[in-house]
Amino acid sequence: MKTALLLIDIQNDYFPGGRMVVGGSSAASEQAKRVLEAFRERNMPVAHIRHLSARPGATFFLPGTEGIEIHPTVKPLPQEPVIEKYFPNSFRGTSLQEHLKDREIGGLLIAGMMTQMCVDATTRAAFDLGFSCTVLHDACAARSLSFGGEVVEARQVHAAFIAALGAVYAKVMSTREYIATLQ
Repeated sequence: MKTALLLIDIQNDYFPGGRMVVGGSSAASEQAKRVLEAFRERNMPVAHIRHLSARPGATFFLPGTEGIEIHPTVKPLPQEPVIEKYFPNSFRGTSLQEHLKDREIGGLLIAGMMTQMCVDATTRAAFDLGFSCTVLHDACAARSLSFGGEVVEARQVHAAFIAALGAVYAKVMSTREYIATLQ
C-alpha cells in the first residue's frame, strides 16, 4: 500500500510572531521537517494542507497575509501539491480524497497543527474514508483549552487527543520510530 505524508496547517500564524501562536509549533515543525526530508529522499508522495479563514470575524489565516504561508521548515517544493481548505477536516470541500485515490494511496502519515482541531478532524475523516492512518505525535502541536472555568494545558490537550486517535483511528508513532521503519 502506498503511503503519503500529509502535512496539515504548518503555517506562519501558528509560530511566534503569528496571529494564533501554538506552543510547541517550532519543535513539531522540526519533526515534520525530518519526516518530510525522509519522504523526499525516497520519492514518496507528500501533500501540504493550507487553511484559509473565510468566516466573518476570523483573526488568523486571513487570505492575503503572510500568516497563511506554509512555514519555511516544511516549505513545499514546486511539484508538491498544496491543497487549500476552509474547514478543520482536510477532506471537506477539497480535492484531497480524489488526489489520493488518483495516486492509489491507501495510507496516510499525518503531522501538523492543531492536534485537537484539524489533525483530529482529518484523521477521523480519513479513517472513515478507508485510509490507514499513522499520526506522528511529536510532529503535531496543540493549544491550551478551557472548559467550565478550568484551563486544560496544551500538553494535556495534545495527549488526550493523540490517545483518542490511537485508540481506534490511527497508529501513533514518534518521528524517529517511523523513519526507522523506512530503512
